[in-house]
Amino acid sequence: MVRGCAGPSGRRGAAVRAPRTSRVVRTEPLAVLGRRFAAGEIDEEEYWRRLSVLEEHFAADPKRGAA
Repeated sequence: MVRGCAGPSGRRGAAVRAPRTSRVVRTEPLAVLGRRFAAGEIDEEEYWRRLSVLEEHFAADPKRGAA
């Protein structure tokens, strides 16, 4: 969200967002995990543990063609 910018309604703080695509939704958890690791919120061991869980989850997604 862009702070201090007027959105289409003219109110400050409102933001215009692009519609989410399925690709964005699928990669968002990985991006959040990477940001948390980079910010020092989680250590390397926790990063790899959570990454493996996410990879298993995405690999089991029938929409992606992998199973």
